[in-house]
Amino acid sequence: MAISEFFIRFLLRRDSLTSADLGRLRDISTRQVIFQPREIIVPRGQRLTQSCMVMRGMAVRSHGVPGRSGERVISAIHVAGDFVDLHGFVLTRLEHDIVALGPVTAEFIDHSDLREISENFPHLSRLFWLSTVIDAAMHRQWLVAAASLRSNAHLAHLLCEIYVRLASVGAAQDHRFVLPALQRELAEMLGYSPIHINRAVRDLRDRGLVRWTGAQVEILDWGELARLARFSPEYLDLDRFSR
Repeated sequence: MAISEFFIRFLLRRDSLTSADLGRLRDISTRQVIFQPREIIVPRGQRLTQSCMVMRGMAVRSHGVPGRSGERVISAIHVAGDFVDLHGFVLTRLEHDIVALGPVTAEFIDHSDLREISENFPHLSRLFWLSTVIDAAMHRQWLVAAASLRSNAHLAHLLCEIYVRLASVGAAQDHRFVLPALQRELAEMLGYSPIHINRAVRDLRDRGLVRWTGAQVEILDWGELARLARFSPEYLDLDRFSR
């Protein structure tokens, strides 16, 4: 298989690509694997010889809590077009698991391909680096949101971010998207109890900001949801520049 067009859209949203860049990306050979909900995609501690990209569905970074068996913290969510472990190319292993949030189709890319690109395609190398930098910016924003927002606004911020990320690569439109997360998993992402998450979901519904049925989310009032969340997409670096 060829590399996901979602990832190419991710890059094109932020910079132009030469025909040589595009040709090299589309020449990358990938191995496609389908994962079931809650299945581990990349286990922590394993020596890595490939990097993984989400082609369809969503995945999360899952951390066990020391001394608390069965408890975990989710520190990131990955959507279509995301490299979930590109940092593993240089780290050689992860300190967390990558877990399918719902059904996930993933692509695995040999590190030999990434190494060759890093040596012969400097512009692509910078854009791959950009993707890891944006990933780090999202992590910092999650920390800021956790420290400064109440539970309903914090959840609103997560919904705004996920929608913008999906829409920017053409994986969502009309303020509708699929979020296959249980309330327990939302609690693990945001640092609240499932009871607090249930109340936050109910509050967003009661305010007329979202319609949320199962995994189907529709944002009914984007302006008010973004205002409540104090959401600005600047940290997602969606502007197109020469890099």
